Amino acid sequence: MAAAGSSPSIVEYFGGEDGYRCGYCKNETGNLSHGMWAHSMTVQDYQDLIDRGWRRSGKCVYKPIMNQTCCPQYTIRCQALRFQPSKSHKKVLKKMLKFISKGDVSKAASEDEPMDSHIEDAVACDFAYKGESHISQSELTPLSEDHTERVESEEKNTGETKEEVNVQKVESGCPQICTDKDTPVPGEPSRSTKIVHAPPKPGKGADLSKPPCRKAKDIRKERKLQKLLQNQMCTLGGSQLQTDDQVFLLQNSKSKTNQPKTIEDFVFVSLPDDAQHKLEAENAPNGPECGYGSFHQQYWLDGKIIAVGVIDILPYCVSSVYLYYDPDYSFLSLGVYSALREIAFTRQLHEKAPDLCFYYMGFYIHSCPKMRYKGQYRPSDLLCPETYVWTPIERCLPLLEHSKYCRFNQDMKAVDEGRIKDLGRVRVLHKRTIMPYSVYKKGRKGPSDEASVQQYASLVGQTCSERMLLFRS
Repeated sequence: MAAAGSSPSIVEYFGGEDGYRCGYCKNETGNLSHGMWAHSMTVQDYQDLIDRGWRRSGKCVYKPIMNQTCCPQYTIRCQALRFQPSKSHKKVLKKMLKFISKGDVSKAASEDEPMDSHIEDAVACDFAYKGESHISQSELTPLSEDHTERVESEEKNTGETKEEVNVQKVESGCPQICTDKDTPVPGEPSRSTKIVHAPPKPGKGADLSKPPCRKAKDIRKERKLQKLLQNQMCTLGGSQLQTDDQVFLLQNSKSKTNQPKTIEDFVFVSLPDDAQHKLEAENAPNGPECGYGSFHQQYWLDGKIIAVGVIDILPYCVSSVYLYYDPDYSFLSLGVYSALREIAFTRQLHEKAPDLCFYYMGFYIHSCPKMRYKGQYRPSDLLCPETYVWTPIERCLPLLEHSKYCRFNQDMKAVDEGRIKDLGRVRVLHKRTIMPYSVYKKGRKGPSDEASVQQYASLVGQTCSERMLLFRS
């Protein structure tokens, strides 16, 4: 995947008339998708494409036909900067810390944890054109030598293995939504309908004449702060801090102890010197300075690689492609753990690239219960399949309970703002020459291909159709 401003994206469009086997509901012909083969793809083009419902598997770029396919797949993104881990997420993080620090974790306790945090959604992309290209290399080389994707080495070395691993995960894994007991998921029935508060029985309950119980760690922190204040009084040459300042510092300290822990509190915590294990996640240490494109994040445990996450770093997001892992360590819920690490990584990148603030998890499939777990990474948005605007998932779930295909944008007058407006401006690559479709159309011999080009342009949108090169033979 090339950076924006380099050689242009070159794609072949294949339509989507035939149905293929669905990797989710196993319908033999129910999976209907539009497809393209990307000989090269810039990060800006791919960013714009996924914001119109496209997704890649290697060089195969596909878009489900949402109102026809058996399992509609809605693009989902997590607002990484506002993300707070849920109780089930914290459970996975604590389990990893316990394993690394003490070498102690109960494998039986992880049986109810969903292993697959971000299964490769491309298992539903099973097109017949997956392997061969219709363009000869000689037709592409004169345009530019840089048109070859960087991800070629990724596919040659590990692409097939990754697809097989993820297919197995779809077959066997059963991720489930784990919600906090006191917070029902919008659109799902609440487990409790009424709470009755009764007075405590004699001899039970809190003694209101005594101060409430406090955690020992809170008391220690307060004592430490008081000691710090006393030291500051001495260093100020006998002058005392104002009483209001002391109160503010104490209150501020108390408020921090009550704040929920972030991912960073778990991921970047200092381990004891005698930790039993050492886990390393190799990634781009300098943020976007490493460039945009496709990357592998390797997880090494005591010098042994146990998992590899494939991600795309794009102008506005980190997009999770897939994860493959050593099944001997599935008890660590590596799928969930790696997703949380990737969210933390997104927040790190944001510090140097302010526009990069979202974490894309692929597709949310409400009609497939085992794929609903992605909705637990809150706050999240789903992409409207008709107007391509983002809608909070809380507003989408009630709609999806009634119909597996939904238009989330409730403004019925709203239209796709990025729709094709001028077909003649679509860029075409024909006989090693770049030209607008209006010029290509005049010199074309044989039957008209306008319907196919019109469909392609409507799916990728006006902006991408004017940047990318559509190969025509």
